[in-house]
Amino acid sequence: MKETRGNRLHITVLGKMNVGKSSIVNAIFGHEISIVSDYAGTTTDINQKAMELLPIGPISIIDTAGLNDSGTLGEKRVQKTLETLNRTDVAIVVFDNTGIKDCDIKLFEDLKQRKIPILSIINKTDIEYPKQKDIEIIKSNSDAIIKLCASKDTDITTKIKQGLIKIVRDDYINTPSLLKDIINENDTLILVIPIDKEAPKGRIILPQVQTIRDILDNKAISVVCDVKRLKKTIENLKTLPKLIIVDSQAFGEVDKIIPEEIPLTSFSILFAKLKGDLKTFENGANALDSIKDGDKILICESCSHHPVEDDIGRVKIPNLIKKYTNKNITFVHACGHIFPKNIEEYALIIHCGACMTNRREILSRIELANSKNVAITNYGIIIAKCLNILQRALKPFKN
Repeated sequence: MKETRGNRLHITVLGKMNVGKSSIVNAIFGHEISIVSDYAGTTTDINQKAMELLPIGPISIIDTAGLNDSGTLGEKRVQKTLETLNRTDVAIVVFDNTGIKDCDIKLFEDLKQRKIPILSIINKTDIEYPKQKDIEIIKSNSDAIIKLCASKDTDITTKIKQGLIKIVRDDYINTPSLLKDIINENDTLILVIPIDKEAPKGRIILPQVQTIRDILDNKAISVVCDVKRLKKTIENLKTLPKLIIVDSQAFGEVDKIIPEEIPLTSFSILFAKLKGDLKTFENGANALDSIKDGDKILICESCSHHPVEDDIGRVKIPNLIKKYTNKNITFVHACGHIFPKNIEEYALIIHCGACMTNRREILSRIELANSKNVAITNYGIIIAKCLNILQRALKPFKN
């Protein structure tokens, strides 16, 4: 299975205009990914590409516009560049003989506040190095430093790999297991996958695929069925399953079918554990009890898709919340990397399972919500809350 963007190590290349960011990106890939020019400001949009960088593994490299871009459009490009930090696992910061500017200092401060590892590259060494005082500032703010000439060196990829290996944490490279602390070797799990309008024809969705793979990695056994075959599937087993994992949309129906002694959770809650913070999300769901008439709720989806007739984020969850609260609520939707600046206007933020984005971006959103005192939760947890089965759905993670 090709690794998804959400599971890749996100490496963002940052720096002022014309320091050689795009040249370094192209050198890593071995061919032209970004346009290179002697003119400052060539890169105007965020350019993100995936590759395998062994022995690190699957990565996603983000090429950005210059930090010192100016003018109305330039300021917008800089803002877009800084927004990439919300999903950056590792930063490559590029310098040349022009040395350190105020925008570099501010970037270092932002990266350190976010605890993002920094690999600094001093480029264009065939011309001259930055002044010694600038080099000292770079050293004091970096986790590793490389000196090279992107236009002439032939071993750039090796140098950058060695630099990254020094600073990348193991949990960034090796994605934590979804189920490692919950199941044992030879346990049997049942995955309940509804075949409905939101199920892609001829395939199953990414969280389900990743869960099956995780079960295999943990040397356990997965049995897959739809809701109508669940009761018969349980009867066919010699022993009760260790856990039943269900698509959140079928939570209520499955809860009525299976006895209380069989643990139950959802794919979305598994991903909330992997990429977010379960306790924060649980508290966020419980904030639903304090919702008032006129409140606004923000619903965030990591990926862009054409909403179906009974879309989970735009139809099912709002309907469940209306029924649970009996309040007049306004729902606002955001998708992709778009996250509103004015989140303090919302009484609650509900995030999707985030299978298409990385953990860093979700944690950034949680941190921002916490700083603004705004409750945040995710699809599976809010659905369980509305169906009054939240404690049952979280019980497998509290033992």
